[in-house]
Amino acid sequence: MVPSFSYIQARSLDEAIRYLALDGARAHAGGTDLLGCLRDRVFDVATVVSIAGLKELRGIGATPAGGLRIGSLTTIAEVARNPVIRSKYGALSMAASEVASPQLRHQGTIGGNLCQKPRCWYYRGEFHCLRKGGDQCYAVDGENPYHCIFGGDNCFIVHPSDTAPALVALQASVTIAGPNGRRTVAVENFHIPPSEDYTSETVLEPAEIVTEIVLPPPAEGLRSSYRKVRARRAWDFALAGVALAIVFTGDQATDCRVVLSGAAPVPWRSAEAEKVIKGSRLDRDRAAKAAEAAVKNAEPMEQNEYKIPLFRGLIEQQLMAIA
Repeated sequence: MVPSFSYIQARSLDEAIRYLALDGARAHAGGTDLLGCLRDRVFDVATVVSIAGLKELRGIGATPAGGLRIGSLTTIAEVARNPVIRSKYGALSMAASEVASPQLRHQGTIGGNLCQKPRCWYYRGEFHCLRKGGDQCYAVDGENPYHCIFGGDNCFIVHPSDTAPALVALQASVTIAGPNGRRTVAVENFHIPPSEDYTSETVLEPAEIVTEIVLPPPAEGLRSSYRKVRARRAWDFALAGVALAIVFTGDQATDCRVVLSGAAPVPWRSAEAEKVIKGSRLDRDRAAKAAEAAVKNAEPMEQNEYKIPLFRGLIEQQLMAIA
């Protein structure tokens, strides 16, 4: 059952920030993750502050610099079908179209997708795990086929977002508003690995809200893509996924970003694969070497070693497709 709580519909961003400063307050946007967390008793809540009516947090439009601004309350479905995103930022459109089910894409927001809580069944279940203030990660000695192979440290969740890896690959940033004003953070630095803090997922401070996502102008010769492998066609989160953003000059890959999903507690950028790709002609041999480099430092758990060949094959296929 969902616990009892007070519900406030904020009439402005400033009002929302003021109410979110109350003890036990949580923000409500699309609600697709919040309601699940409340039902599963992932955290306690005294007040739910709805920001769903704030029109200034919706919409997609050009920036003065020639990039793109996406309001944080813009739905995943709107992001997936937007013609500018589809033509200039293909990885984001592909990632958005892979999120959950059509119903959830029409309800869930791009800001909520970035800020969602982990899907680990110990964290979501009746276990007082490390991330909920306990003294152990139950995945270490428990059922761990869907847990991470990179960056686990003391908590072995995988980051659940599909749009976050694409946004990291495309060098996007988020604008955050809170009691102390506004600030900008690169999406690459927005999520917190367990080695830094295993109780938090993002850099958001109390009463702070993501207001928009900003994409820079696409570089000339940029090609980008996103693909994930999952157990079922709908609903499921990534077993393995990869976002690519590669700048080509002729047939040479002059710059690139390779970001994995379903691999780590945060969107996982593979510097090893990028080193193999940069400055080279992206042929089948180069793609195979890059895919091998991407998984070279993986540290699988007892039941998820299958992810290594899965990632290797997925990355090689996607590199050849984008070439």
